[in-house]
Formats: sequence, C-alpha cells, structure tokens
Amino acid sequence: MLITEPQAPARSSAGTDALQIDHFINGAAVASARRFDKRSPLDGRLLARVAEATRDQVDSAVRAARAALRGPWGTLTVAQRVDLLYAVADGINRRFDDFLAAEVADTGKPMSLARHVDIPRGAANFKVFADVVKNVPTEFFEMSTPDGLGAINYALRRPVGVVGVICPWNLPLLLMTWKVGPALACGNTVVVKPSEETPQTATLLGEVMNAAGVPAGVYNVVHGFGPGSAGEFLTSHPGVNAITFTGETRTGEVIMKAAASGARPVSLEMGGKNAAVVFEDCDFDAAIEGTLRSCFANCGQVCLGTERVYVQRPIFDRFVQALKRGAEAMQLGRPEDPATAMGPLISQEHRDKVLSYYRKAAELGATVVTGGGVPAMPGELAAGAWVQPTLWTGLGDDSAIAREEIFGPCALLMPFDTEEEVLRRVNDNEYGLATAVWTRDLQRAHRVAAAIEVGIAWVNSWFLRDLRTPFGGAKQSGIGREGGVHSLEFYTELKNVCIKL
Repeated sequence: MLITEPQAPARSSAGTDALQIDHFINGAAVASARRFDKRSPLDGRLLARVAEATRDQVDSAVRAARAALRGPWGTLTVAQRVDLLYAVADGINRRFDDFLAAEVADTGKPMSLARHVDIPRGAANFKVFADVVKNVPTEFFEMSTPDGLGAINYALRRPVGVVGVICPWNLPLLLMTWKVGPALACGNTVVVKPSEETPQTATLLGEVMNAAGVPAGVYNVVHGFGPGSAGEFLTSHPGVNAITFTGETRTGEVIMKAAASGARPVSLEMGGKNAAVVFEDCDFDAAIEGTLRSCFANCGQVCLGTERVYVQRPIFDRFVQALKRGAEAMQLGRPEDPATAMGPLISQEHRDKVLSYYRKAAELGATVVTGGGVPAMPGELAAGAWVQPTLWTGLGDDSAIAREEIFGPCALLMPFDTEEEVLRRVNDNEYGLATAVWTRDLQRAHRVAAAIEVGIAWVNSWFLRDLRTPFGGAKQSGIGREGGVHSLEFYTELKNVCIKL
C-alpha cells in the first residue's frame, strides 16, 4: 500500500497516529527519511506524514518514466493504451469511496461537491481523452513534382516524452487527471508533483494504475514543496521533456524560467481576477444563483471563480441585497453534513492570506456588505481554516481588492452604466482567465463575450464545461490550451512524412 497506517514506533510530530504517505516510483511505494505534516483544514488535526522527495528520488522517477517510454509503454498500440485508460477510469470508480474520503480529508470541501464533481470528473478525464486520441485525424496532402510523378505528405502524432505535471490543491484529482489523462493517452509518461496540501488522491491513483495493468514507470508521484524541493528538482530536470502546471502566476513564471533551459515546452494555467457582468435585462434569479456559485463554490478556491462583480446601476442595490441574503444563508460545517454549503480554506497559511485582504479592504474604506471575518465554529472546528463568505462595495477598479487575486470566498461589487464602460473596466486587468455575462439580449451577449479578454466566456451560466472545447487563459492567466484535441497540441509532436512517388 502507498498510504498506510503507521507501524510502531512511527508517530507524528504531535505524538498521534497518522497515515504514512510515500512516493510512487516505478510502480512501487518509495519512502523518504524526511517527512512533513499534512493537517486537516477542518480542525487542524494531523492527517498524515508525507514523504518529501530528495533530488535523487526525483531523478529515479524521471529515469523510470524514460525507461517505460522506451520499453513496454512505448510499444503499445493506441487501442491498447485506450483499453488501459478505460481500466484506470473504472478502477477509480470501483474505489470511489476511497478517493472521496481522501479528497475530502485533504481539502475539507463538502462531500456533496467532491462526490458530484471532483471524483467523477477525475475518472472521466481518462475516458474522454482516450476517446479523443482514438478518433483524432491528422493531415494528408498530395503534391506535384517536376518529374510529374508527385509525392504525398502525411502527419504522425508522436509523444513529447516525459511530462512533469505540477498540480494545484483546490481540485486535486480532477485537475491532475485533466493533465495525466491526455498525456498518457498520447503515449507519454509522467512524473506528478501534487500540492503538498493534497497528497492523497495522486498517491491512491498509483494503486489503481498497478491494478489496471499500466506498466511500471508510466505514472510516478513525488511529494514535496517548490523551491529547494520536489517541484524545483522536477522542473529543472533535463530528462523532463515538457512541463504542465496549474497554479498561481508567480510560480508559473518560475517554472517557465526553468523550462527555458533546454527549450522545453510549457502549458501554464495560472491566476485570475475573473469578472461577472450583470446587465439590467438579465434573468435576475439565475444571475444571483450563478454568481453565488461563482463567488463561493469550493470556498472561493476555484481558478474560474468570480472576484469582481459589475452590475448595471438600475439593479445594483437590489442585486447586492439579494446576493447578501444568499451568502448569509450558506451553512458552514462538516463535509459529511448534507446541509453544508461551504467548507474551510485549504490551510491556515492560506487563511492568513485571505484575511489579510479582508483587513486591507477595511483599511481602504470598503463597505462590508456581509462577512469580513472569521466565523464562530463549534468545538474542534474552531481550530480549522474558516473564513466568512464576504461581499464588499465602495471600492473602485484601482484598489488592490479589484486587481489582486485573493482566491477566497469574497467578491467586490461595483456598479456600471454602459456596455462600453464595463468592457473597458473589465479588460483593465493583468489577468484574463474567465468571465460570466448575464443578459437576455442575444446580440449584446455575443458582443460582450467576444470583447472581454479572457480564455473562456460564459453567457447566462458559470462552470458549464464541454471537455472537448479549449480551456486556458489570456494575458497573465496562462499559456496554451487544454481540452479535446487542443490538449493533443501540447502532449504530442507532429511529424511530417514525405513520400516521393
């Protein structure tokens, strides 16, 4: 087992029993002398002691991935890879409860959310990209030549090689398999570095890979941190052919610099300061429901979430009050409680960051519509990383609250008058990941969605995803696109073959 109950005298630093989480390298569990604590965001208790990878262990993982690429994995046909990826998806579903428990323990999110989004999507990503690879066409051209006999050209897709996968903590399994699924479908091998905050499901997936018959070395997991740890060792390793990352912009910039050595390709999905634009002719109730979800789902820890809400002035006051009622009706509590609408933030460290923006908003003179502090939680929950869902008004586009990514359950609401005005204000930001536009005017919907500088624009919805469509950010929100055939652009190299007739 990769995640095991501790054997005596193994104990946590606090003196209580904890899970022992090891690396998964070349199909087997690999321990480290050095470990770090993983604590529950719910109540601060110790969940696990996690192995921290050394540079040599990361090197072993990369070498195992390269050996598999040149060995058993590289000899499989597309049909054989597809069958294995289907088996992996089925294996996740067979162990659904194990993955659900691990994801909820690591993140503290409501079980209802993880049950309906994180785990099903995590499994589905393998089948979706297996189907894409199985059916994607390439190019074929006939050409004339001076001797009149001609030539033909056709393209072949070939894997890029060993892919380093750096994953975030907000949707750990979903966003990890969103990268691993297409990478493996295209014939690559991977070394995954999950967030130190969410080590469990990436490690559990190693057990599923073995059970499905995926060759050793195809899927590897190394645990640790960023600088001076597993993240830096992986992204700087010359044996890694490409790097895919989801996380904050500053980390993405560091990874991009590391990838410049060897001119290795990167796919980066980074930060955002997403705006919702609510016009006075919107379906009011739908806009409230969608905006509540986009601001507060997963405790605001969603890269596509909304932190700026622009509302046309005739309905601004009414919208603010309705959103306030919705936020105050949200129940905070234990993940297993069906009534729980919002869990804690991922960690005390992240709570400190979010609360620093709560204080900054007050210092800047914001009007606190609701929230703005720490809720009173009962019993042992008081030790968790809780914050109140928070709404502000009274600040402008030039404030830090309107410009900097907070990544918490909060949003600044601002009125606007005209379409031209709101487009200028929304686009005056260094990020460009996503937007949601609420209007019944079809012509306006098309105009505004096309004009906002983002990678994905929803109209009268939020987080509605067809996995065949391109996903990624503009400006400082990222480089590259994922989803459907667009993922194949990154995970394969196109080779042209020219045949003289």
